Amino acid sequence: MTEYTIAMQEAISGAQNIAKVRSHQLIDIPHLWRIFLQPDHLAYKIYEQMGIDLNLFLKNVENEIDKIPVVQGTSVQYGTQMSRELFQLLQDAEKIASDFEDLYISVDVVLISLMKQPNHPLKKYLQKLGMSEAKLREVVSEWRGGESVKSASQESTYQSLELYAIDLVKQVKEGNQDPIIGRDDEIRDVIRILSRKTKNNPILIGEPGVGKTAIIEGLAQRIVRNDVPENLKNKKIFSLDMGALIAGAKYRGEFEERLKAVLKEIKNSEGNILLFIDEIHTIVGAGKTEGSMDAGNLLKPMLARGELHCIGATTINEYRNYMEKDKALERRFQKVIVNEPSNDESISILRGLKERFEIHHGVNIQDNALVAAVQLSSRYMTDRFLPDKAIDLVDEACATIRVEMNSMPNELDLLTRRKMQLEIEEQALKEETDEKSKDRLATIQHELASIREEVEIMSLRWNKEKISMQDIQDKKAEIDQAKRKLEEAELEYNLEEAAKLKHGTVPLLEKELVELEQIHQTNRASENKLVQETVTEDEMAEVVARITGIPLNKLVESEREKLLNLNESMKKQVIGQDKAVDAVTDAILRARAGIQDPNRPLGSFLFLGPTGVGKTELARTLAQNLFDTQDQMIRLDMSEYMEKHSVSRLIGSPPGYVGYDEGGQLTEAVRNNPYTIILLDEIEKAHSDIFNILLQVLDEGRLTDSKGQLIDFKNTVLILTSNIGSELLLQETSSEGEINSKTEAKVKELLFDSFRPEFLNRLDDIVLFSPITKQSMIKIVDKLVGDLEIRLTANSYALSLTEAAKSWIAEKAYDPAFGARPIKRYLTNEIETPIAKMIIGNTIKKGQTIEVDVKDDHLTFKTTDTEYLSF
Repeated sequence: MTEYTIAMQEAISGAQNIAKVRSHQLIDIPHLWRIFLQPDHLAYKIYEQMGIDLNLFLKNVENEIDKIPVVQGTSVQYGTQMSRELFQLLQDAEKIASDFEDLYISVDVVLISLMKQPNHPLKKYLQKLGMSEAKLREVVSEWRGGESVKSASQESTYQSLELYAIDLVKQVKEGNQDPIIGRDDEIRDVIRILSRKTKNNPILIGEPGVGKTAIIEGLAQRIVRNDVPENLKNKKIFSLDMGALIAGAKYRGEFEERLKAVLKEIKNSEGNILLFIDEIHTIVGAGKTEGSMDAGNLLKPMLARGELHCIGATTINEYRNYMEKDKALERRFQKVIVNEPSNDESISILRGLKERFEIHHGVNIQDNALVAAVQLSSRYMTDRFLPDKAIDLVDEACATIRVEMNSMPNELDLLTRRKMQLEIEEQALKEETDEKSKDRLATIQHELASIREEVEIMSLRWNKEKISMQDIQDKKAEIDQAKRKLEEAELEYNLEEAAKLKHGTVPLLEKELVELEQIHQTNRASENKLVQETVTEDEMAEVVARITGIPLNKLVESEREKLLNLNESMKKQVIGQDKAVDAVTDAILRARAGIQDPNRPLGSFLFLGPTGVGKTELARTLAQNLFDTQDQMIRLDMSEYMEKHSVSRLIGSPPGYVGYDEGGQLTEAVRNNPYTIILLDEIEKAHSDIFNILLQVLDEGRLTDSKGQLIDFKNTVLILTSNIGSELLLQETSSEGEINSKTEAKVKELLFDSFRPEFLNRLDDIVLFSPITKQSMIKIVDKLVGDLEIRLTANSYALSLTEAAKSWIAEKAYDPAFGARPIKRYLTNEIETPIAKMIIGNTIKKGQTIEVDVKDDHLTFKTTDTEYLSF
């Protein structure tokens, strides 16, 4: 027999590389053992089980490698041959393999072979530590499970459950699992199915994040507490790690061999092991190559014979896409539907986890923060599920506070920066000799002395607070550890230890914690606290605002002032349309105050009016005022959606059609940016099917895209514009811009002719834009000239228009049928073009002012140095 297992071949190859790197001509035993002592190696695990100090053993191996002579020379071939000792070791290993009836020489028999080598230093060292050949043979037999090595990859199947699965019951006993709150009905369903004679394999089906895996962890906790029927007492639950099972399975059949070894161990346990496969849909097709079976087909025979108790968990979509297609596999499982918990149940779950988060992060969590986490995540993070999204919020908020606790407080940071600034100035002034500099130096030194003292006092306070909080955190961790020991003692019926912990250790530690907290609070009450260690609902709102972009955090004074002045600011920019501005800004204020209907968009408006009166400009201005950029607005020109098939452009193409993976233009934009302004321009040009889509958005604030994802529109402002009734408004509006009730009624009649009542009835407001009046025209000229002034100032020129010039432009450009747009064209032709000619012709220099006036029914231009120029 000269064939080695794959692991042994790789070990010899690794030893050869070490010999080459060290310039050793021959591969020796220490080279091979250097590979064996890598942490993921089988040999390492065997030695570790036997209690060998592996760090010291590794040092001995390194010392032996250092003793091997280095050979230098151009013709020397390093690591191409074995030493006499290694050759003898492998020959002895072949005999041991024959004793085990192995077909391949494996790592474990090579370990035994070392114990047969007379006088080898590594063998002597192991003997000093109490190892013998007999003891090693026992451990090897235990690892093999009484099996012989019949394949080259068999070592990867030793103790398969330890390698490829996690013992959940063991984790509970070691206190490595969070408490499971609620889900009693689902756990009882799982227990009932496991107790059946046939089809006793439950499969948990539910959306991601609702707590499917937690239910099995809850079952493990019940097994530990003996709170299960007799048939489940003392059972073990192993969670299969499919990633570990597939990882490194390079050769054909290696994956199947590993899985068969896992299943064999479960079978040999005679029903004592329950196998839990999270994301069970991954077994359908897992490991399948040409001429081999997938994991699902390997499970079927054992499931059919009842030799395998299997619990699965998967999502609704993946169950439908994978499991339902394999009917033979699906029929072996009994479904348990796991629904999303209610808000109240989620709050209870968070309260159960609160203590663990406090201990881990070293913070205090207020109860109202937990309630806010559930309510805010439920309302604003609609693409995820409770309790997972609420738990994430709490974790994120705790992490934020923890980072702040470990960072320098703002007050201290400002003082430190000021101190550094003054020290730099002091250093510079020391080199100056004039009286003024000396006076300034004295002032700085006086201020520095004061700041240094303040920094020192504040630093001491900060360190004192940090130490105090760390002491409280350590004490909480100590109490948690004592409570875990108490649970272990009660489970093991160690009544003496349990009584000692319950009536002695735990109460004493809790008393010490109360004293520490009292001292901490007393110290902080006497001084202004520098460190914030409490997680409140404000922190939760800030986290949601950071994740979603929706402004939920506490209003700072600057933002409060900005919102209160929003109406006035917008009226300066959108001229002559006060009613429309009032309607939109009122909706924003209601939303920011948190009193709008939570199940509808922030506002939905239909703007009616002639062209050029400010309908689109209002939407742009709102985006600019709210977000400081007009890019935050989603604008769709509905003239592009006149065809029936264009509906798919909004919500995405159906499955099987081109563009399905890209999503819809509207739905994807809102999904990525839920707090935004949506402008649907010229809505009357859209196909009638578009309005069916909009009904759901206007009424319930949500829309389902082509992939079945629910898109939340509750934090959007929806603005629709139309030119319906423009002619009536132009004809019947007064010269002051007032629209009378009769005209309004006529326009609304036209609306009902064009749009269905159920669509119009869902809008918050229908706003009529009056035609631009002559008085408004002068204000618009002012605004546009102001914009031009800003552009010229950037190029170092100034512009000044007389009131006569502004009135003349307003008069010449006025056309109620076209609104404000002719003014822009007129300014471009009559102001911007002449100025451009002056700049290009070098008749104006940088820093000069261009004065524009009217003379003989023409605009005249003059600079500070030149005569009148008429164009």
